[in-house]
Amino acid sequence: MPMTAENADWFQQTFTQLTDNIGRALLGKTEVIRLALVTMLAEGHLLLEDAPGTGKTALARAIAATVQGSNSRIQFTPDLLPSDITGVTMYDQRTSTWEFHKGPVFASIVLADEINRASPKTQSALLEVMEEGRITVDGVRHDVGRPFMVVATQNPVEQAGTYRLPEAQLDRFLMKTSVGYPDREAAREILSGSAHPDRTQALSPVISAEAVAQMIDLVRENHVDHSIIDYVHSLTEATRDDRDTALGVSTRGAIALVRAVRVFAAAHGRNYATPDDVKALIGPVWCHRLILTPEADFAGTTPEAVIGRALATVPAPQLRGVGA
Repeated sequence: MPMTAENADWFQQTFTQLTDNIGRALLGKTEVIRLALVTMLAEGHLLLEDAPGTGKTALARAIAATVQGSNSRIQFTPDLLPSDITGVTMYDQRTSTWEFHKGPVFASIVLADEINRASPKTQSALLEVMEEGRITVDGVRHDVGRPFMVVATQNPVEQAGTYRLPEAQLDRFLMKTSVGYPDREAAREILSGSAHPDRTQALSPVISAEAVAQMIDLVRENHVDHSIIDYVHSLTEATRDDRDTALGVSTRGAIALVRAVRVFAAAHGRNYATPDDVKALIGPVWCHRLILTPEADFAGTTPEAVIGRALATVPAPQLRGVGA
């Protein structure tokens, strides 16, 4: 059933309440919060590349507290094993049965801190559950529940002893962004409250996890016109044909953008998507998916430049008579 204008109004109001509540813990970062919520409601996962101490953990905790969900933090290290993430089946001598002990991945919001410090085998264990929403241990499937979002972080400062995420694994993150340092006004307020640095403890739930699942189901039906679909496809082809790309945006990347656009439009109170929604999200959704040629990389070309050329060369459609 298509989303109605009334549904879109309710979605926008709820989305704003979620944003405002999380903003009480992460000051001055409204845009990052909105991107994180779009990612969650599109059933995707978020990659944050940022310096230490910028609020990545606070963001994950604040989202979990706001949606009345659970949160966990996995500190990735070279000796971390896949079973340390997913859990393990152990034999109980008292009952003579095998019991599955859930790992930290069984949470609404999972913070995978410094994901590039673990071995590729351990990274793959997390990326598998991100894709499937479930894990299989000893032939038994275990669902992680809904909502479920992984917020993975990478530290761009220290690269010694790290394992770079392969491009195929980066492609599984719906968005990549950074929190960044606060502006002067937000920093002043943060420093004034330094006696109680963890602001997430003061947050109260705004919505239940079950209601979030309903929002996810509702926004799937938000209208995306065929002209918008064609626009996304043309932009995808433009990144593949660009002179500076060795590998353009994949079909998974195109699907991710359409999913995110549905949520972004509803967050603005619309039951239909527009070309401006595509333009607003194309950077966070696509930049980490592009692979530049060695020559372009050496010359200082960026993925943002490639996407900018695609937007400049592909004409945006003119929508008429959309909405309800």
